Amino acid sequence: MAEPVEPGVAAADGGPIVHGFPHLETVRAALTALYRRLSADGVERFAASVHPELVDFPDDEDLYLGAQRVARVMVQHFRLPEARMVVGFRDMVHAGNVELAAGPEYFIELHARFRTDRRDVGAALAHEVMHVWLHRLGLEFPGTRDNEILTDTAATYLGAGWLLLDAYREEAAIRGERLMMSAYKLGYLTPEEFGYVIAKRALAFGDDIEPWFRSAQARDAYRAGLARAQLDLRRPPLAAAGWAARRRYAKDRRAVASGPDYAFDGPPSALRVSFPCPTCHQRIRLPCRGRVRARCTLCHTLLDCDT
Repeated sequence: MAEPVEPGVAAADGGPIVHGFPHLETVRAALTALYRRLSADGVERFAASVHPELVDFPDDEDLYLGAQRVARVMVQHFRLPEARMVVGFRDMVHAGNVELAAGPEYFIELHARFRTDRRDVGAALAHEVMHVWLHRLGLEFPGTRDNEILTDTAATYLGAGWLLLDAYREEAAIRGERLMMSAYKLGYLTPEEFGYVIAKRALAFGDDIEPWFRSAQARDAYRAGLARAQLDLRRPPLAAAGWAARRRYAKDRRAVASGPDYAFDGPPSALRVSFPCPTCHQRIRLPCRGRVRARCTLCHTLLDCDT
């Protein structure tokens, strides 16, 4: 889990806060892996997001009892049976850490700053409890970086990641006699990538959590991610693709040439096109026969296509 950062101060990857979509391919692979491991019905069990009032952590609540309460919210949301989280606080490099043992008791450590700034305790616990969930599920990616991206993506797509994005904010802070802007962020995804995954679940389940954001910067990042997610619904051979994209697709189909997201194979008399599902990103393969409705075999999304 990344530590809160200021402009110019090292983040999880050793640099300043990164923006844009540099991890998009890994994020999409994580979505595919989730659907393959859980099935469409299993993913739909998480169609409702964690509600803000469940993770509110007021200053007058006991630190350890409150942290245990929020941890239980995450355990219940992710449906972890017989998993007990013991939460402590200490100074460390990252925002959180969890010991992945056999269970049923797991020890989570959070950065000492959360003792006095409790706004993002829910976000930090969402990430750490998701590590436990993935560990029990036996789902992981090779390498620390990709596995952390899987963790962020899974926590977000399954309904708790809006907390991680809401932890991204820019605030004025007094340092000595100077007024400076400080930026804070949790997680390995960029703010816009968090927004992208939240938007993907909003498009899949109709779960709009934008009114829950307290951070103006998080709201802007969500909207940028939403715009990117909507592009996935307008790529050929999907029928909703724009005129220019459709024209290029027709030209590539005649030349049997691959495009940005699609590829053709087979003889001209039995030409087929493969392309990623806009929901789960599994590759779909269809005959080139004009207008057709297809259902993704993995996530069960019904697609209007013009192949």
